[in-house]
Amino acid sequence: MTPFPAPDSQSNLTEFSVSELSGSIKRTVENAFDHVRVRGEISGYRGQHSSGHAYFSLKDDRARIDAVIWKGTFPRLRFRPEEGMEVIATGKVTTFPGSSKYQIVIENMEPAGAGALMALIEERRRRLGAEGLFDPARKRPLPYLPHVIGVVTSPTGAVIRDILHRISDRFPVHVVVWPVKVQGEGSGDEVAAAIRGFNAFEANGSIPRPDVLIVARGGGSLEDLWSFNDEAVVRAAAESQIPLISAVGHETDWTLIDHAADVRAPTPTGAAEMAVPVKADLDAQIANLTARLRHCSSRHMDHRRQTVRALMRALPSLDQLLALPRRRFDEAAAGLGRGLERTTVVKRRALERSSSGLRLELLTNRLAQQRQALADRLTRSERCLERQLLKGQNRVDTAAAKLAALPARLAGHLQRERQHLASLSRHSDTAISHALSRSRANVMAQDRVLQSLAYTNVLKRGYAVIRGEDDKPLTRAADVDAGRAISIQFADGRVAAVTGEGAPEVDKRPAPEPKRRPTTKAEPPADPPKQGSLF
Repeated sequence: MTPFPAPDSQSNLTEFSVSELSGSIKRTVENAFDHVRVRGEISGYRGQHSSGHAYFSLKDDRARIDAVIWKGTFPRLRFRPEEGMEVIATGKVTTFPGSSKYQIVIENMEPAGAGALMALIEERRRRLGAEGLFDPARKRPLPYLPHVIGVVTSPTGAVIRDILHRISDRFPVHVVVWPVKVQGEGSGDEVAAAIRGFNAFEANGSIPRPDVLIVARGGGSLEDLWSFNDEAVVRAAAESQIPLISAVGHETDWTLIDHAADVRAPTPTGAAEMAVPVKADLDAQIANLTARLRHCSSRHMDHRRQTVRALMRALPSLDQLLALPRRRFDEAAAGLGRGLERTTVVKRRALERSSSGLRLELLTNRLAQQRQALADRLTRSERCLERQLLKGQNRVDTAAAKLAALPARLAGHLQRERQHLASLSRHSDTAISHALSRSRANVMAQDRVLQSLAYTNVLKRGYAVIRGEDDKPLTRAADVDAGRAISIQFADGRVAAVTGEGAPEVDKRPAPEPKRRPTTKAEPPADPPKQGSLF
């Protein structure tokens, strides 16, 4: 075996440790790429880690680089990163010595143009629309005159002042404001939480539950309004049980919450106008309706009054109406005294008939008879109960005696059944043996009959069987032609032959059929012996 050559100890190369080499590469990369802008597509983004940092990759069609956003950088981002979004990231390139990898530490991030954001919004709109969140059938009408209005917006902007001023001018109602951020990191989550918070209010709670919600924000660029394209905001608006008005941006600005809301307002001021009617118009309308109601009531009462007067003229006078009932009452009053007298006489006679049968002796005798009958029944009941008890005791004694003798009877019965079963087993063996002997004798007799009828026994007496080329027997001379190959079967074998050409003419009349020997009819097999019952 050839030994390896020893390393050259006189080399001029500087020797580095792994840590020194990794540190040198890290410093070189960070000095050369301390501030770069990279354009690529976000890949492998799973949100923030439990530590608050986010790890993912940026890629294009030919390369890929790892990326990291530290926890403190997230509040400064203008939008939330998403999987598949094309972005322009600004940061520095560094290495990770622990695994010999390099990565970009992102300090700022922006979409790669408005077209990318619009494509992302369009893809999200199609996906949420496919779930039915934008279905017009889900949208609810606004209440005509709400008592409480909930507003989700920034408390320091001009939007809330415009809404409050417009509501107070048109129809002053109670307004509840939920302050939120309307731009920047976390603003979408705050808006979604505010919508769900208003829906969670109880109807009779300390804070009144709004009858209608207004989500409002002033105008701005697509990036400024990005929070209202957040999926959490859209889902919260679609799930809201309170009718919701979306007033985000100007009339030309469209966000995804506009599709999920029940009504879209062109401006926040327009949302306030949609929420409440004009009080002066309502007062005028009420006054007009009141005047019309009074006029209609007056005409209706005049019409009813004329109708009642016409009916009164058609009715008879009071004396005519009461004449017949008054006469009937007088006749009934006159006959009431006579009826009472007759009824009293009839009742007195019935009472006398009933009292004639009520004497003390009759009642005493009847009570004595009832007592005697009750005493007799008690005596018979006691006797019957004694007899039943005696019979029951006799049955119990008889059953006890039978139970005491039961084991001995069962043992004798089992012994007799065993003996009977053994006898039946011996009889069955003998019957089977006799049946087999009879069947064997029948088979031998049938074989002898078969041998006596076989045509090979006839050949032994000097006969032969002539067969043609197809090995079928030739039974007539007319079927044999000159020069035809035939075979002659004797008892001890076959012989091939050819018929001659000058053979004399044969008698082609059909030969008389030979007399058949009467065959002895085989005896039918004897019936197998019937096996007796084993029980």
